[in-house]
Amino acid sequence: MAFYTAREVKRILKLENHTIRYWVKEIPLIQPKRDKQGRRLYAERDLQILLRLKYLLYDRRFTIEGAKEQLFRELAGDQQDLRAQISALRSELVELYLLVNKNENNQADTKVDQNRKPSDDIIPTPQR
Repeated sequence: MAFYTAREVKRILKLENHTIRYWVKEIPLIQPKRDKQGRRLYAERDLQILLRLKYLLYDRRFTIEGAKEQLFRELAGDQQDLRAQISALRSELVELYLLVNKNENNQADTKVDQNRKPSDDIIPTPQR
């Protein structure tokens, strides 16, 4: 499972740390862990909730209370199963994309020039 530092979350969300900390305090669904040095580490699920919360607050103009209720509705009941399936499918697609790109890069590296002769690989020794 991927974890994100507070600095990475700040960069991804393009928000200040105090705003993120306030949201964490107001929305009990977001539960960052702490590392040995006391730094906040956000799980992938926390980041997804924060991104959705930002959308609800800034784009849809919800209040913090309205956004909290909407998040609880979305994460409960029938929509939870659908969201879990979509998330799993998205993860599989990303893995397949990375695998295809890796294979394409390997094939490009191993492609042999048809006009090349084995003697081309011999490095000429300098003449004195």
